[in-house]
Amino acid sequence: MSEELVPENPEQETEENEAEAVKQRKNGLYPGISDELADNMKSGWADTEQYGLQPIAQAEHTAARRAALSARFPGERLVIPAGNLKTRSNDTEYAFRASTEYAYLTGDQTQDGVLVLEPKDGGHEATLYLLPRSNRENGEFWLDGQGELWVGRRNSLSEAEQLLSIPTKDVRELTAALTEATGPVRNVRGHDPSVEAALTDKVTAERDEELRVYLSEARLVKDAFEIAELQKACDATARGFEDVVRSLDKAEATSERFIEGTFFLRARIEGNDIGYASICAAGPHATTLHWVRNDGDVRSGELLLLDAGVETNDLYTADVTRTLPINGTFSPLQRKIYDAVYEAQEAGIAAVRPGATFRDFHEASQRVLAEKLVAWGLLGDLDVEKVLELGLQRRWTLHGTGHMLGMDVHDCAVARTEAYVDGVLEPGVCLTVEPGLYFQADDLTVPEEYRGIGVRIEDDILVTEDGNRNLSDTLPRQADEVEAWMARLKG
Repeated sequence: MSEELVPENPEQETEENEAEAVKQRKNGLYPGISDELADNMKSGWADTEQYGLQPIAQAEHTAARRAALSARFPGERLVIPAGNLKTRSNDTEYAFRASTEYAYLTGDQTQDGVLVLEPKDGGHEATLYLLPRSNRENGEFWLDGQGELWVGRRNSLSEAEQLLSIPTKDVRELTAALTEATGPVRNVRGHDPSVEAALTDKVTAERDEELRVYLSEARLVKDAFEIAELQKACDATARGFEDVVRSLDKAEATSERFIEGTFFLRARIEGNDIGYASICAAGPHATTLHWVRNDGDVRSGELLLLDAGVETNDLYTADVTRTLPINGTFSPLQRKIYDAVYEAQEAGIAAVRPGATFRDFHEASQRVLAEKLVAWGLLGDLDVEKVLELGLQRRWTLHGTGHMLGMDVHDCAVARTEAYVDGVLEPGVCLTVEPGLYFQADDLTVPEEYRGIGVRIEDDILVTEDGNRNLSDTLPRQADEVEAWMARLKG
């Protein structure tokens, strides 16, 4: 990685100081910049401005989302930031991922952007504040660590306006405008400290939280664009699982990291990234619910619990889990436990339909798991009803049976309880159904042969008008089908 010529955190220029020279990096190899070089870099560049651009595919949908937001908060200025780069170490940054609220309302994914809805004529006028093209006059484009010769060209304000169908302005003008703003204001906090500083005496935590909660609940029901993106994510994820099965011999020769890298390659080829840290848990690691170290051995005869999802270029993620016999064939005990989880998932999926409550599928799956645990003699002489009343099955299943899914893997996370876990399902809701059984390697309450076996099966389920649709159903779930699928892929 080349070293920029400037400090890792150069100050942003405003319109008043755009001509100010960009400062050099400490310990740079060049002692200075000659006037001749500075003049040379200002000229001789072709005009690359793009004209006649068509709006992005979701522009119509983002406009509808902003209209709903406007109707919910009439007469109030609404500020939704994308967020800024975050430092990983020293002068390297994490890959930027725009805040979900911002991307949901704009379709834009660029750092430092801010959407502002100004009250006007009984509604709102939207303006998207963005960084313009890098300044060539003061050398920003080649001296600044975020200049275009270092990190690539960004859209001009005009280009962004055409693509996103939202009027644009220079974001470097925004903090001054917000500081002078009057009237009620709400801001989505936690993404842009400069915006929060400008609004510090104009907002309250309670009012800002109401905005954040509204935007979380607005995503409970997906529109047609979002459903198509989730299907795309699931289809790409299925191909990633196929890649993993084909490469299991290489994983056995190395570690779980080969599985992680194999799936990540598919995610980067077909999408933006993985939607969350992949869980590539082989053997007893499968009993750790969020095993993301992925540094363990992959051994024939054991199970692989793979929980992974591709995030599309428009930031919608799948979330799928399959538990696979590494050698292609379940042992009798592995199949017994796997079949129990499969039956629990079947019961849960069957409970997903319009008019059902969110809790229904969880309770249906948990009942099956409790029945199996009682039948196996793991809970003494207690009956199923008492086990469920006391929650004793949770020693071996622990987590909830699913969650909302969308732009975040745990989507709509700050929605009100009455709208989410106590809510009623309706067409357009997308959620996961993912029961599991996990017998820890050191659990002395179960027979020794159970210890170290973990099984989870997870699919992404869309509520439809007449029931549900499994968006990830191209991946087999039933044990015989899993074995046949693996044999076919391995050749």
